Amino acid sequence: MNKVELAGRWLKKAESDLLVARQVLVDLWPKQIEISCYHSQQCGEKTLKAFLVAQDIDPPKTHDLLLLCQKCAEIEPDFKRFFNDCGELTVYSVTTRYPDEIEITEKDAANALEKASRIYHYIFTKLSSSF
Repeated sequence: MNKVELAGRWLKKAESDLLVARQVLVDLWPKQIEISCYHSQQCGEKTLKAFLVAQDIDPPKTHDLLLLCQKCAEIEPDFKRFFNDCGELTVYSVTTRYPDEIEITEKDAANALEKASRIYHYIFTKLSSSF
């Protein structure tokens, strides 16, 4: 599989996470706030990894979005605009999987979804001409 195909597969997985994050927050009752945050983080992680793969870079095996974004910024400095978003999303990679680890509000989940969506659409736009 070439890098373009692999990056496309990463993006497809990221899109699925974004759809789930939105659906469990907006369309499901009761709202699944922690699950939405988790999938928002996963969307950001997979999207950043898609960008790295498209640059022929093996992404590190990490859930740290800030680290992934820093690697992307080494290639394109414009990624620095997402440093804060990535730092905020990273916390949801583990803490949302366990009870009583962190208190998350519906507003937190909506913000996480917005951040993930921004990252996804930015990278999707950058890579879409490759597909």
